[in-house]
Amino acid sequence: MQRFLALSFVLLLLTACAPQPTGPQSLTVMTHDSFAATDSVIHAFEQANNAKVSFIKSGDAGAALNKAILTKSAPLADVFYGVDNTFLARALSAGIFEAYDSPALSMIPREFQLDSTDQALPVDYGDVCINYDKGYFAEHNLTVPARLEDLTQPAYKRLLVTENPASSSPGLAFLLATIKHFGDPGYLGFWGELHRNGLQVVDGWETAYYTNFSGSSGRGAQPMVVSYATSPAAEVMFATAPLQDSPTASIIGPDMCFRQVEFVGILKGTAHRSLARKFVDFMLGAEFQADMPAQMFVYPVVPAITLPDAFIKYSQIPSQPAMLSPDEIARNRDSWIEAWTNAVLH
Repeated sequence: MQRFLALSFVLLLLTACAPQPTGPQSLTVMTHDSFAATDSVIHAFEQANNAKVSFIKSGDAGAALNKAILTKSAPLADVFYGVDNTFLARALSAGIFEAYDSPALSMIPREFQLDSTDQALPVDYGDVCINYDKGYFAEHNLTVPARLEDLTQPAYKRLLVTENPASSSPGLAFLLATIKHFGDPGYLGFWGELHRNGLQVVDGWETAYYTNFSGSSGRGAQPMVVSYATSPAAEVMFATAPLQDSPTASIIGPDMCFRQVEFVGILKGTAHRSLARKFVDFMLGAEFQADMPAQMFVYPVVPAITLPDAFIKYSQIPSQPAMLSPDEIARNRDSWIEAWTNAVLH
């Protein structure tokens, strides 16, 4: 009996000391509502890291950032994706991120690395441009405007719809493009001329694109809309019947498009720092970068990624996009929008 008890004790001791199987580690990622990724791509990360990734979609980019800032003393997530260069300075001044010098940054051009502290790492970029209805312009034998200044000409009266910059990300981006081109306060004179030339303003992109724009629904009154340089590719990729060509195209003259860059960062206070860093590396890696274009209609920041055929055929990258520094945007955003509102809506 004593020998049996001794043996049992040894077996219990060995069992207690042996490595115990553990379940997957949890990682929570806060994003804006437009985030999308292929399930199999996320699953590959989970399998490789014995992890379970959950996503908290938190409104548009501004609303999501507000949520992250308001909860920074008790973070709701480990990682935040979706702050862009129009909100970057605000995110950094709020101190919500911790720095991470990812080895993947070596593959990303310096032009996208707008945060020298490596708290916010670039993931993707896209250009907000005016899209036009190719059929309308051909039918009316109308020349496509090549410069912002052209939009104030009588030939384009009541032909442009844009979004309110106070309520819309593309609307704000287009406003910033005009500020870059005309300067402050020169941009206000341009917007005043646009207003007198019949400019239409709506609250959001969906209304502008699917109700006002003739190139998408075919029923709208405006053949020009502030949208994205990838929208012509989306028209083909989401067409209910196969298309031989996109019905729309982008106007990509100097300063006519504003470049948006989106970032990811590790939220301070994470209890899963090692896994959060691996997820950031994953977002900057080839598999996720290749998945993004068809999921979110943005361009990967890693140059070697193969793009969908529709991007190559129907989307154009402007050679001279408008850009303003995140600090300048942060200092002036509210006053620029207020001045725009007084010039255009009152």
